[in-house]
Amino acid sequence: MLRKIVPRNARAKRFLKNREAKTEENIKTAIFIRGSKTSQIVNDALSDLYMLKKPHAINFTKKNEIHPFEDQSNLEFFSQKNDASLFVIGTHSKKRPHTLTFNRMFDHRTLDMLEVSLDNCTPMKDFKTPKSAIGMKPSFLFNGDMWDQHTHYKMFKSMLLDMYHGQTVEKVALAGLEYVISVTAGPLTPEGKPGKVYLRVYTITLKRSGVKLPRVELEEMGPSMDMTFGRITEAKPEDWKQALKVPRELKPKKKKNISRDEMGDTVGRVHLGRQDFEKIQTRKMKGLKKRATEEDGDSAGAEKRQRVDDSDDEE
Repeated sequence: MLRKIVPRNARAKRFLKNREAKTEENIKTAIFIRGSKTSQIVNDALSDLYMLKKPHAINFTKKNEIHPFEDQSNLEFFSQKNDASLFVIGTHSKKRPHTLTFNRMFDHRTLDMLEVSLDNCTPMKDFKTPKSAIGMKPSFLFNGDMWDQHTHYKMFKSMLLDMYHGQTVEKVALAGLEYVISVTAGPLTPEGKPGKVYLRVYTITLKRSGVKLPRVELEEMGPSMDMTFGRITEAKPEDWKQALKVPRELKPKKKKNISRDEMGDTVGRVHLGRQDFEKIQTRKMKGLKKRATEEDGDSAGAEKRQRVDDSDDEE
C-alpha cells in the first residue's frame, strides 16, 4: 500500500492537486510493460505503440513478473504510483506466443482486459517512409460491420480510442492531421469465434489538387500488425456504470419544449392559448370579407323593394 503523501511545498501541492478528481479529466497515461519472458516481436510492438502514445506514456524496459489474468496487484500499484489508467503488457510463452494484454483501470482498479496474439507484425523501423510528429492526434478508421456487433471487437475498439484519444478539442486544423490508424475487422470463424484484426498506420500527405481542397494521399509508416483475440475479462455492470458517469456540470442543460429527431434536427414546440378565430386579422381580400347573415339579407331586400315602390307612386 502507498503511504499518504502530505505536501511540504507549493510544487508538491500542485502535483497532488493535478491527481485529484476533476470534471475535465487529464489525458490518460499508458504504461507499456514487458513480462517475465518476451520475444523480439513483442518488444517491437510495445516500442511502436509507445511511440504512437508519447508523450503521455511510460515505457518499462526491464522485465517484470506480471500475470494480469491471475493477479492485478502489481498493476494497481503501478497505476496508483504513476497516475496511469491504461496498460499494455507484452508476454511470450509456448502456450500463448507473442501476446499483448490491454488493461484498463478505473479508480486504480482493473476495469476490463483483453488479450491479443500477434500473428504477423512488421515494426515501424522497417518502413523507410516519413513519420508523424510526437504528440499528434490520429484519425481512426474502423473497417467492417463487426465493431458494433461482437463483444471482443467492441472492447478492442473502445480501448484503442481510449488509448489515443488525447485532449478534447472542438476544432482541428487540417494540417494537424498527420497520420491515420486503420483497423479492419475480419469475419468470424466457422465456429463462431472472432476472426483476425488488421492494424495499419499511415501518414497523411496533402498535395495540390487545383481546387480549394487538397488531394489526400496515404503512405504506410508502420507498424503493421495482424492480431487474433485471446482471453477477455469484461467489466462488472456496477463498475462500468460508475466509470461512464458524467459530472452534473458537463451534462447539457435541457431546454424546455426543444428536442432532436432521428435525423439530428432541432425540433421546437410552441404552446399557444385558446384562439378566437372571429378576431384574427386576415388578409383583406374580397373572398375573405365577412358576409351578411340571412336575416340581414332579407331585411335589406325588403327595404330595397319599398324604395322602388315609393318611386313608382311618385310618378
